[in-house]
Amino acid sequence: MNPKKLTIEKVQEALRKEKYICDRALATVVYLSIAMGKPVLLEGEAGVGKTEVAKVLAEVMETKLIRLQCYEGLDANTALYEWNYPKQMLRIKLEEVRRGDRDAVETEIFSEEYLVKRPLLEAIQTDGSTPPVLLIDEIDRADMEFEAFLLEVLSDFQITIPEIGTIRAKQRPYVFLTSNRTREIHDALKRRCLYHWIDYPTFDKEYEIVMTRFPHIREQLARHICAFMQQVRQMNFYKRPGVAETLDWASALLTLNRHELDEKTVEETMGCVFKYREDLHHLQEELVGKKLDLEHIMKEAAAHSA
Repeated sequence: MNPKKLTIEKVQEALRKEKYICDRALATVVYLSIAMGKPVLLEGEAGVGKTEVAKVLAEVMETKLIRLQCYEGLDANTALYEWNYPKQMLRIKLEEVRRGDRDAVETEIFSEEYLVKRPLLEAIQTDGSTPPVLLIDEIDRADMEFEAFLLEVLSDFQITIPEIGTIRAKQRPYVFLTSNRTREIHDALKRRCLYHWIDYPTFDKEYEIVMTRFPHIREQLARHICAFMQQVRQMNFYKRPGVAETLDWASALLTLNRHELDEKTVEETMGCVFKYREDLHHLQEELVGKKLDLEHIMKEAAAHSA
């Protein structure tokens, strides 16, 4: 897809063709990011589709997806580059055997041939007709020191390697940062990004997502699944399920050849929806106490189809 010919409507339709259902607000942010060359910070609860935006956009743009998964203790070397020390040592040993020029060898082993590219350097150095999509996933898990380092990279899209020099991006990658908001992201980083909050979907949007991902699912079952998920998200669970869990559950029910929900089926498959023992125990209590009433949920689902 030609970035110069994009419109908000084309972005929304292109994502839909790749089975990603997004509203106009998200499509607008993605369009502006491409048009303005600015990174996007996507925040929201886990499982609502933040990471998927970057993955699908890479498919739409027919370009490479480069992913940097953040974690506590992530440092600049891991994200940028490392020297291939085993290869360098082997080169030194070979030169010792040959009794070559030691000074020349020291210069050679600190060249790009011995450089191991990590995601940020790879994104800056990538050649091609279309820039890559750089996904910096779960930035809130990284330390604030790494976040500060990232400010410089996202400002200039260049990296200085002391032994080689400054490497500048020939074309800026499309950058997406995601955060589950386990901690606040610093204002300085937010100012360099466009921002969008992805919330849990409405019943209608979630139903459309399920039907898009599973075209052969019965409409009644899809409505029951979505009505159930809408209900449990309003209840006091430790970790409310996202769209990812909805799709996992729908896939599991299709695998088991289930065509409707009943209490036994719900109890047997709740490992697809809840991933904490406390939540599974709480769900059982709600089903027994009829606070989570399947008959009522099915009526709610039927009302949406009317």
